[in-house]
Amino acid sequence: MTAMRNGLMAAACAAAVAAASGAGAETLREALERTYRSNPTLMAQRERLRSLDESVAIARAGLRPSVSALAGVNQDLFNTNSGEGRNFSVGLDVNYPLFNAGRVRNQIRAADLRVEAGRADLRGTEGDIFTEAVGVYMDVIRDRSIVGLNENQVRVLRTNLEATRDRFEVGDLTRTDVAQSEARLALSQSSLATAQGRLRSSEESFRRVIGTLPNDLEPPPPLPSLPGSADQAVAIALENNQDLRAIASQVQAAGLDINVIRADRLPTVNAVGSGDYLNRLGSAASLLSGPPVPGQTLPPNDVAGVGVGVTARIPIYQGGSVGARVRQASAFRSQLIEQAIESERFVVARTRAAFAIYRAALEAIQSNEIAVAANQLALEGTRAEQTVGTRNVLDVLNAEQELVNSEVQLVTVRRDAYVAGFALLNAMGRAEAEDLNLDGGALYDPVANYRRVSRRASDWSDDPAPRPVATRTITGPPDTPVTPPAE
Repeated sequence: MTAMRNGLMAAACAAAVAAASGAGAETLREALERTYRSNPTLMAQRERLRSLDESVAIARAGLRPSVSALAGVNQDLFNTNSGEGRNFSVGLDVNYPLFNAGRVRNQIRAADLRVEAGRADLRGTEGDIFTEAVGVYMDVIRDRSIVGLNENQVRVLRTNLEATRDRFEVGDLTRTDVAQSEARLALSQSSLATAQGRLRSSEESFRRVIGTLPNDLEPPPPLPSLPGSADQAVAIALENNQDLRAIASQVQAAGLDINVIRADRLPTVNAVGSGDYLNRLGSAASLLSGPPVPGQTLPPNDVAGVGVGVTARIPIYQGGSVGARVRQASAFRSQLIEQAIESERFVVARTRAAFAIYRAALEAIQSNEIAVAANQLALEGTRAEQTVGTRNVLDVLNAEQELVNSEVQLVTVRRDAYVAGFALLNAMGRAEAEDLNLDGGALYDPVANYRRVSRRASDWSDDPAPRPVATRTITGPPDTPVTPPAE
């Protein structure tokens, strides 16, 4: 029986190695590259940043002139020689801001700071999504290994049961021994079914995060060097964590919002210009107080005028709305300040927790490796003692189960150690695309769109209609719409 079990284990290990090194095997880096190019959460965060980029262009519009035109045709239906009769008019108004008390300047600076916060949020989202991708990748590897161990255990117990029945037939064992073997086989089959269900769940999670069902997966590469203490990890996290950078930028932007509102208390000065043209469409005579007299000069049929000037708006009293809005903005900034402290606490706690889990998992790996080796020796010894009559069938079954349990636990803690190590990298701000050296082409440049749109001055420069970038995971025609058609 020992030789049979060792042979089955060797065959399972050989199959796993062949699957990992064979054609079509997927690496962790390839899975992360696919996630980076097609994960919907990451794509949505990029589009959110693009919308923040546009807020800078919106703020800059306050520094530019506004031009409007007016055209109309009028026909008086009744007048007492005080109307305009019938006429056609066009006009052009130009308004250029000369002084706005720093309102627009602060709006632009606040918009830029929110763009910086959006970029930090995007990088933080990258780290979170990559951490999730690593988790589902390692879940599939773990659950496939556990399924393999349970399948091997079912085969061993089935062979044990056959041998026990044979010995029962010749009177060497009792019916109790057969029943114990049958019960243990049934329990092992139940464990196998549970492990297979968990594997299917992990594969679906893999598809949800990464976009496709997993092929054969290669073991992950070693993690980069990690800090030797929790304090070192926290120091790195406080310097590099993107959540802290994002909230810091939001606090600064909220302070500028207060200045924007305060500017409503101060005067604004605008340069204005207007041009008007009126054509009475031959109805000038209707402006006379009576019938036209021969030789009388009629009002002109065409009237045109151009004017320029400077206007100042000096607020005196606005019902207390400015003060209320300043206090409201100050309270919102105070809220963000408190949230910054909350984020700092969260980052510190998450970093220390990830470090503790990682170190505990490393120690658990060593302990479980010792347990696996000891249980292998115990199983061999129990089987040898059974042959001389000092052990019974139940002792062998228990030893086999203890070995399987320790092997499953070893696979689990190896997964936990790797995922916790990557989570620690993420907490320290070192799990972003730039840190992972992905080979799937150029990385997404969050600054490129900002440069493209932040100084646009045209009212007609639309972008193409949005189309999904993330891959879908349902079966069906590839052109099935995911959003209602535009009206």
